[in-house]
Amino acid sequence: MLTSLYVRQFAVVEEAEIAFGAGLTVVSGETGAGKSLLVDALMLLAGGRADSGMIRAGSDRAELSAEFDLAALPLALAWLRQEELDDGQGCQLRRVIRDGSSRAWINGRPASLAQLSELATQLVEIHGQHEHQALLSRSHQLALLDAYTGNEGLLAEVAATAGAWRDAGLRIKKLSGGDDREHRIEILGHETAELERWALDPAAFEELEANHRRLANAGRLAEGASAVVELIDGESELAIGRALLRAQLELQRLAEIDPRLAPQVELIDNAQIQLGEAVDALGRYAQDVDLDPERFAESETHLSHLHDLARRYRLPMAELGAKAVELREELTSLEGAGEALENLGRERDKHLAAWTAAASSLSKARRAAATRLGDEVTALMAGLGMAGGILRIELADETGTDPDPQGRERCEFLVSANPGQPPRALRKVASGGELARISLAIEVATLGSDTIGCMVFDEVDTGIGGAVAEVVGQKLRALGERCQVLCVTHLPQVAAQGHAHLRVSKSTDGASTRTEVDVLDTAGRREELSRMLGGVEITKQTRAHAKQMLDSVKS
Repeated sequence: MLTSLYVRQFAVVEEAEIAFGAGLTVVSGETGAGKSLLVDALMLLAGGRADSGMIRAGSDRAELSAEFDLAALPLALAWLRQEELDDGQGCQLRRVIRDGSSRAWINGRPASLAQLSELATQLVEIHGQHEHQALLSRSHQLALLDAYTGNEGLLAEVAATAGAWRDAGLRIKKLSGGDDREHRIEILGHETAELERWALDPAAFEELEANHRRLANAGRLAEGASAVVELIDGESELAIGRALLRAQLELQRLAEIDPRLAPQVELIDNAQIQLGEAVDALGRYAQDVDLDPERFAESETHLSHLHDLARRYRLPMAELGAKAVELREELTSLEGAGEALENLGRERDKHLAAWTAAASSLSKARRAAATRLGDEVTALMAGLGMAGGILRIELADETGTDPDPQGRERCEFLVSANPGQPPRALRKVASGGELARISLAIEVATLGSDTIGCMVFDEVDTGIGGAVAEVVGQKLRALGERCQVLCVTHLPQVAAQGHAHLRVSKSTDGASTRTEVDVLDTAGRREELSRMLGGVEITKQTRAHAKQMLDSVKS
């Protein structure tokens, strides 16, 4: 339910904050006062298109926000939780419009216009001369028909059996390797054999790379080791071993003079021993370095195959071993899949039979309900000033052969507003007033079926008056007993039916124009109804008539 609406620097509204309650709230005012601005604000908060012309002259931005109580709207709460935008049982939509841009928030967190629009379909439904009406959506029409029929159980069964049929099909496709099992087995056999021949586990691959590096650089390694031996223990006077020996002899003579140098003599002795061990090890290494060209060629060939396989499978070479295991498991599964495929085929046939039965029952219930709902709306249309108009609900079979989670058919509301005119799709009805009254008739006929928290009717009384206007008001009040309704009207017969009344007025000081919104008490309502009845001159009789209209509603 909408609990409050705040607008600032929006069109001719400088600033206004309006609280809303349950039931029917009517909005009235002089022509041009800006009655529909409240509807426009809600449309923008529902993700509608904005432009700089909506910003009040002299301001750099317009601000809009609406608060909703979601205690009775579990679907909206579930959506907010899914999007991680929830904040208790309430919800705030906020939008700021600047020249050339706009920003939006849901519960204080940045949101896209697509998110605003998706959430708003759970919160508010606006009927009038605009294109953002849930009722115009074919999917919403089908959902409304199902809700009217009470098809929740059948719908759940149809969706569940269609999902089970689809899942069984996916398992069959995976187990069979797709549409050509034998071809897949042949491919897997070749790929598995090739991978198992060349692929290595990570440790073995690391060892192969190390051996390849050593074999590729064997000559350099042998020459380098021999050169180091020459540097340490060669015949040159600059050899490290000779220089260290001279240092040792000199330090020994010095230690005879000062015994405190004895530890350093010992350190040099140890260094000589370690250098000797290093020379021996390097000499043996230089002699033992593998200069085997055949082994190098083998490692080169192995790595070349691994490079090719890595490019083919788009994997690091170290992960090809795991890929070989994976393909081997798939191959084994396919080769032994015959019995499992037969079982899955029987399971899928079982789900298809269950879906067929449930979908047939759903179709039968839908067709019966479509006739009843069409007749009820047609009768209501006559009372709303469209005598001779009809609503027909057309159910067309889907062309697909696979089980559909929504059943076998799709829905289209077809309307003829005047006698002799062929029914047309509701979404193509041109007249805003007719569309609004048809929408009202549908909503009244499906009382309690729609889960929308707030319904807004913008100028539903366009082109009507007298007794028809009173019927429209009564239907709106009846709708307001079941959900929250906001109605912009210019007819006193409709305004008198409201549980609450807002008056929109415009004033000017010559330099600027302002629009204000006031909540009317009983006396204020009588005066506003008198104005709507009598125009410029309000007489005692006019006020008496206004009082009588209000009193008759209360009674």
